[in-house]
This record gives sequence, structure tokens and C-alpha cells, in this order.
Amino acid sequence: MAAQGPQQIPIEEKLAAFDSVPLFMKSLPEEATDDAAISALQSLAYEGTPDEVAQNFKEQGNDYFKGKRYREARDFYTQGIDAKPEDKSILEALLCNRAACNLELRRSRRASRDRSTAYLVIFPENYGSVLRDCSKAIGVNPKSSKAYYRSALALIALERYDEALDCCDRCLQFDKDNKAERNIVVVPVPDTVAQNPYEPEFEPEDLTNNTLIFPVLFLYPQYATSDLISHFQEDTPFSAHISAMFPPNAPRPDWDKKGEYVDGNLVVYGFTRRQRLLKIGKKMTLRDVCKAAKAKDGEPRDGLELKDGTLTFVVLPKGEQEQKWVEDFKKNRASQSS
Repeated sequence: MAAQGPQQIPIEEKLAAFDSVPLFMKSLPEEATDDAAISALQSLAYEGTPDEVAQNFKEQGNDYFKGKRYREARDFYTQGIDAKPEDKSILEALLCNRAACNLELRRSRRASRDRSTAYLVIFPENYGSVLRDCSKAIGVNPKSSKAYYRSALALIALERYDEALDCCDRCLQFDKDNKAERNIVVVPVPDTVAQNPYEPEFEPEDLTNNTLIFPVLFLYPQYATSDLISHFQEDTPFSAHISAMFPPNAPRPDWDKKGEYVDGNLVVYGFTRRQRLLKIGKKMTLRDVCKAAKAKDGEPRDGLELKDGTLTFVVLPKGEQEQKWVEDFKKNRASQSS
């Protein structure tokens, strides 16, 4: 019988082993312990006033959140909440941040699928946690824009659209100049459709909560293919993405049979819910396009369509292909309105 070599330990077990090492623990036990290293870390972590302890845990959670380690970030935010800070602004931030973690964790879970049925696996429990934390945050600060925003995201995901709109309306009652308001129409998708794991979110570096990040789909109808930009910051010009994706003198995409998709030879179009066509200039940002999508005074509400959390735009080579696509778009629009 051939000798068996050493069996490899699964990576999950290797990572789990670090949880018992004090320096790498995701959270510290609250009860007393005989372990000198853990006791030392406990004394450091819980040293200070409740506000100082909570602030420390919040900052650690923020570091993990920026690194997209949402489960660990959530644990730190929870420890901050458990410290019972007296400063209401700290408690509000901890609750809103923990809600953000549960939204991100739900996205990660939503991306996994049951291969035997090809249907999306839905885990609604994270949404409930989001709504509970946001409700507590609003109890602490009735004018918490973040809490209303994250509540609306959870309610939209649960297809409770009227309640989501109510959250937005309540927020705008006290924050009428909220710059995060966009001319966007949310379009629901069936549960059986494989959903995009990305969703709009606030720019984490913008502490004023005035900047959003959107998943954006670039369609290339000439070749029936597309690209997903998972994080399109709304103040970024479309030209920045185009130049990065289709630089001159770079190898062309396999699907670009004629070599036409090159920066400088491309044009971008958007379209609204009411089928208005928007030609996007080189210097226009996503925020600019959202403003351009607004309906004129006296006309029915209009805006860019947000399907499955994603905004969609069409990218075409200038010239014949562009003209053909625009003509076809207008013909389809006329046939739908007749």
C-alpha cells in the first residue's frame, strides 16, 4: 500500500484557528479569563469611559468595513453598542454601521446560488436586523438620514415598496436639501431572476453622505455583450471609465471584431423610464446624467431606471452603428406609445 502524504487542512479551518489567538481574535470575551494575553487586551479595549470604549470599537469596525471584512466589522460595532455609550451620536453611528454590515453580508449571501434549482438563495434575516438597528437609530436621532436610507434599501429588497417610499418621504421632510436624492426609478425584478450582488451605497470616504456609488452596466448591443462596473462613483466622468476600458494601442476585446471600441471613437447613451434618450458628453458625470434625467415641470415623474440595483447605459462606436441604434430606439419608442 502506498504511503499517504500529509492531508491538507481546509483553509476555513486554518483561518478559524486564528480565532483562538488573542492578537487575531475578531472579538474579545467579556468575562474574566486566566489567559494573561487576553486579560491584557481586555484591559486595553475596555479602558476608558463608555464613550471612549465605544468610539474605539467604532473605529476598529470602520477599518474592517473599509477592508470589506463585514462580519468582523459587525462584531466590533456590536461591542461598541454593548459598551452603552452616553453620546447619542456615537450610538447612532454604531447602529447605522452595523445595519450597513448586515446589508453587505446579505449581498454576499444573495450572490450564492442553490445549484440544484438554479434559483437564488434568499436570506431575509439580515434585512430584519437592518430594520431593527435603523429603527433604534431613528429612536436615538429622529433625523438620521443614514437610518432612513438603509431602511429603504432593506424594504426595497423585501419588495415592501410603499414602506420604502415612506422612509424616503420622511427623510425629505427634515432634509429637503439632501443631495443624495436622485432622479432614479426603481424597477422590481422577479425573484426567479438571478440578481446582481452589488447595490447602490454611500461613498465610505464621504462623511457628509452626499456621494453615492452605483453598479453600472455598459451594454454593447452591436455584439450583444456587456461589462459590469461594480463601483461607479457618481462624480466620476464616464470618459474616465471609457479611457480605462478601451485605451488606444491596447489589445482589443475578443468580441470587438472590427476594432472599433477605442477611446475617442465611442459615444455613451442613457435612457429614462419614459424612454427619453440622453446622449452623454465626455465631461458628464453620473451625477450630471441623473440631473438630466429629471422630468420637466408639469410632466410625469421620470428618471434613470434602477433594475436589480444597477443603472444601464449603451456604448457604441461613432458613425453608422450609432445612427442605426438611435433610429431603432426611436422606432421602438414610437411603437410602444402608439
